[in-house]
Amino acid sequence: MMVRTQIQLPDQLYARIKELCSQREWTLAEAMRRAAEQLVETHPISTTEASQWKLPTPKQLGPFLAKPEDWRELANQ
Repeated sequence: MMVRTQIQLPDQLYARIKELCSQREWTLAEAMRRAAEQLVETHPISTTEASQWKLPTPKQLGPFLAKPEDWRELANQ
């Protein structure tokens, strides 16, 4: 079962999410579900959950391919 809801987003955030959806071939609803799932996974709801919470396992993204001399420029983009 799914619940239907409405949200309000600032124009700039909406545009960025729509661009992400376009690149990933996701619907806006799918992007919002993914964001909500990540939020509840990384932010405990109750004190019991908070005491059991652990930092999520990092994803293995492979080696960083940029040259060290390019890091500052890439970080500022």
